[in-house]
Amino acid sequence: MHKPCVLVFAGSDPSGGAGIAADIQAIAAQGAHALPVITAITVQDNDRVFAVHPVAIELILQQAQVLADKIPFKAIKIGIIASKVNAAALADWITSYKINHPQLPVILDPVLASGHGDALAIDDPLDAIAPLLSIATLITPNLPEATALCPKARSPLQQAQQLMERGATDVLIKGGHADGDSVTNSWFHQDQDKVRHSQWERLEGSFHGSGCTLAAAIAAQLASGKSMQLALDYAQAYCHQALEQAYSIAPGQQIPQRNLL
Repeated sequence: MHKPCVLVFAGSDPSGGAGIAADIQAIAAQGAHALPVITAITVQDNDRVFAVHPVAIELILQQAQVLADKIPFKAIKIGIIASKVNAAALADWITSYKINHPQLPVILDPVLASGHGDALAIDDPLDAIAPLLSIATLITPNLPEATALCPKARSPLQQAQQLMERGATDVLIKGGHADGDSVTNSWFHQDQDKVRHSQWERLEGSFHGSGCTLAAAIAAQLASGKSMQLALDYAQAYCHQALEQAYSIAPGQQIPQRNLL
């Protein structure tokens, strides 16, 4: 039996709720295999981030190159990188790799802060994410992240257009931070006739690592050969189910139940 692989760049979370731990579980739940490269060591619980320590870029790239030399991967998922220098070097490495793999999808979850607003980079979070925007196939910001990335845009459509002008072919703007009984996620494609909205029941409570879960699931679905539309549909349904079955490890944010059958 062969499983498609997803190369993952993300930070560690000692609570086990977000970051690389979430990615591994979500990717496995789609029937794929994660190749996890840790980009940062974080000090956090299921609510707050107290410190972020980027891994040396030399070590990050050594790990990635060793994997690339032997193991074929069908998608790349990027979470926090934690510094602008590391992000620029990683963007260069991915750009070089894609010369021989031009169709390889790169999914960027542009995490700028924790749910409580705690920084997830040693630099300005926008500077730390900027080098990666031009190499992403799909960018998955929530509403505050889309606003921060595109401060002059007046609507989600304008935000998506600005992000696609930087290089992405697809943008999924997640509506969890809006009000209302439902959550609307909006998918924008370079083909402006292909704008789709999907609605999901708003669940009570708050969740740790929901963005990681969704982006990783999308990457795994793409690695398995799904089209972007099907990957988004399947991954969103999986993520919603994981949130419906979320569990508690302490007061505060719940942990999505990613090990679904």
